Amino acid sequence: MTNTLADFRRRRIAIFAFMLMFGIGMSSWVVRTPAVRDLLVASTAEMGLVLLGLSVGSMSGVLSSAAVVRWHGVRLTVAVGGSSFIAGVAMIGVFAGLSAFAGVFAGLALVGFGIGVSEIAINIEGAALETLSGKSILPALHGCFSLGTVIGAVSGIILTAINFSVTWQLIFVALLAAGVLGCLTRFVSPETGRVARQSGEAKTHNPRKSWLAAWREPRLLMLGMIILALALAEGSAMDWLPLLMVDGHGLSPTLGSAIFAGFAAAMTVGRFLGAPLLKKFGNATVLRASTLISAAGIALVVFSDSPLVAGVAVLLWGVGAALGFPVTLSAAADSDDPTSSVAAVATAGYIAFLVGPPLLGFLGEEFGLRGAMILVLVVVTLASLLTSAAKPKPRKPAPELDSISS
Repeated sequence: MTNTLADFRRRRIAIFAFMLMFGIGMSSWVVRTPAVRDLLVASTAEMGLVLLGLSVGSMSGVLSSAAVVRWHGVRLTVAVGGSSFIAGVAMIGVFAGLSAFAGVFAGLALVGFGIGVSEIAINIEGAALETLSGKSILPALHGCFSLGTVIGAVSGIILTAINFSVTWQLIFVALLAAGVLGCLTRFVSPETGRVARQSGEAKTHNPRKSWLAAWREPRLLMLGMIILALALAEGSAMDWLPLLMVDGHGLSPTLGSAIFAGFAAAMTVGRFLGAPLLKKFGNATVLRASTLISAAGIALVVFSDSPLVAGVAVLLWGVGAALGFPVTLSAAADSDDPTSSVAAVATAGYIAFLVGPPLLGFLGEEFGLRGAMILVLVVVTLASLLTSAAKPKPRKPAPELDSISS
């Protein structure tokens, strides 16, 4: 019993640390984007091409993650993805210093692939730990990513203020991530999500077919639509909120960045406080409240002409969006094939992260960013009508529940 509890705690600490690492790494790069642009002497259009590397890598990782997990388990998947992420972060720093356009593109592709393939695997491990313990884990897991983005952003702002080299900053982040990966990977279960490849079962457990078959279940399709909506709400704020507050509400760039920091903090708080709410009210009720709160915040940002009201409403936007991703994935894990279900639903969320911001940029060019956010408002509001899909399915209690007490 003691060993089981200790193993559970080590597995939980490991995936929490990985998500914190990814959050720090991503925000460390994002906050130094202007410095990288200057080192590359790149135009806006050229930076758009550089950033395409992140999208290409992310989609490759997301679409291949389920198959890798089913063939090799979560531990190896995270090790491969984490190594790709670490190499990519270091490459961005080194090649930016060398003004090498292609090298930064390749580094971003590795970063995107690493996060894409790892995060789905980590979510599968987190869902397995929820089943094992009977307790909510995914909200705090994603809270670690949000906390990492805050830490990375604040550190990046300080280092920018003292003109610290972006190359050495990203190399240091890569070394820190390598230490986390090297020390904690062994604590992740090698068997989670893995399906034994036996000749008689080869067709039955084909990862691609299982992943596609998951979408035939109406419940999972609705969960996919919910996560797409709330991932769009989260991603649109992460990419456009500072500009939305500057261009749409006339704030200074400094205040726009401060509003964004408030959004990130609200996301972090919402995720860490999610567990007791889920325990008391259940997935479906919390998810419905989340969509409505986020929709209310977005509506105030879009339709209110008061910068003060809009700034406060951003906190509602963040709190409402905070639990969308983890709670929907937790509900998706409540199925006969958790690996395929979680991977399929998570993919819908990551597609929203990748496709949504460029789409909103196009709409913003035509209608302004406040007008573009009406699309997000409509999608999130419609998602509130589907939240009954997150209700738990009847199931027998797992035998391990008696041995896990924390």
